[in-house]
Amino acid sequence: MSLDPQLLEILACPQDKGPLLYFADENLLYNPRLQRGYEVRNDIPIMLIDEARIVDDAEHTRLMAKATAEAITPTFEA
Repeated sequence: MSLDPQLLEILACPQDKGPLLYFADENLLYNPRLQRGYEVRNDIPIMLIDEARIVDDAEHTRLMAKATAEAITPTFEA
């Protein structure tokens, strides 16, 4: 199951308040500006700064390529 589209339209990074990329198959909301990933557990986004994981450069490159290849768009337009 994936997140509700209406919820995705309003989800923002709790740290910089910017849009996120949602990778449903990885249960991940990703902020490419800060290279931080927020897990989605049991269809609930864990939007706590302290629980975000830092994404290294290699994973950032992979996620950005995947977003381009799969036409994954930000949760909202900044």
